[in-house]
Amino acid sequence: MKFLDSAKVYIRSGSGGNGCVSFRREKFIEFGGPNGGNGGRGGDVWAEAVENLNTLIDYRYQQHVEAKNGGPGMGKEMSGAAGADAVMKVPVGTQIYEEDNETLLCDLEQPGQRALLLKGGNGGFGNAHFKTSTNQAPRRANPGQPGEEKTIWLRLKLIADVGLIGLPNAGKSTFLARVSAAKPKIADYPFTTLNPQLGMVRAQGTDFVVADLPGLIEGAHEGAGLGTRFLGHAERCSVILHLVDGTESELVQAYKTIRAELKSYGHGLAEKPELVALNKSDAIPKDALARKRRALEKASGAPVQVMSGVSGEGVDAVLHALAQIVERTRRERRPAEPMRRWAP
Repeated sequence: MKFLDSAKVYIRSGSGGNGCVSFRREKFIEFGGPNGGNGGRGGDVWAEAVENLNTLIDYRYQQHVEAKNGGPGMGKEMSGAAGADAVMKVPVGTQIYEEDNETLLCDLEQPGQRALLLKGGNGGFGNAHFKTSTNQAPRRANPGQPGEEKTIWLRLKLIADVGLIGLPNAGKSTFLARVSAAKPKIADYPFTTLNPQLGMVRAQGTDFVVADLPGLIEGAHEGAGLGTRFLGHAERCSVILHLVDGTESELVQAYKTIRAELKSYGHGLAEKPELVALNKSDAIPKDALARKRRALEKASGAPVQVMSGVSGEGVDAVLHALAQIVERTRRERRPAEPMRRWAP
């Protein structure tokens, strides 16, 4: 399935049905009076976060979402049928913006969370509604209210526990393929990952989701390379696993480059817990490996894990460290707020 994390959609709620002008005409009822029913209410437009979806590809082909109109009123004081709602099924983690792509309407972070985007128009009153003691035979009815319409942007930010970041060819895809059942593209040239890849990992009895994000380069926050297009997917991660290519001659500079991009991007990425891992240890002599590890620990100010995604050396230790951070974060979030129901 093709990955799509942004989509522009036109939405429209249903119009209300018109009221009815009608009178009772039974043979033996001399003064029948009005009996026109009210029109039905138009359908609303909702957005609902559902599980088992991780892309907005459906809205690449369905760019118009419209609720049904309400039915007109009828004689015998029969009200028109209410129009069916239109429910947009979106992945968990979808944000919905106005047409300017800046004004946030809602953020659907939990499965089952719903947001009311547009209200349907009310149905018009039939002439039976206007009957009074001084107006026994009204010959008027109201038209239904028109529906609302607008254009919105859907923007998906994947819900993952661990975000893999690093320069191109740091070994992120190889690591994800080793620790999960995911099958990302792996090659010996940069930018093999063009879309985020998700994998489910189990370590120390804890299940968590790892997201492999496309490689960053210097100037990414200004649009260089793949730019900031996929950095938003790291915003919801509990911890960032920063992989550094151990065969890189300037590995300290490589680490500082990524950290500078995270800080420039903002949105709290630079403040997230970070686990630094020196990758490709199987391709580095032991004396050089120890020297590079010390240099990286000095630059990061924290312990550095040593691992190899190819041979599997040190991978279990990295997973255990990640599992501890993820579990701690989940405990802190456990007294979570009740699920919000968005409505304008």
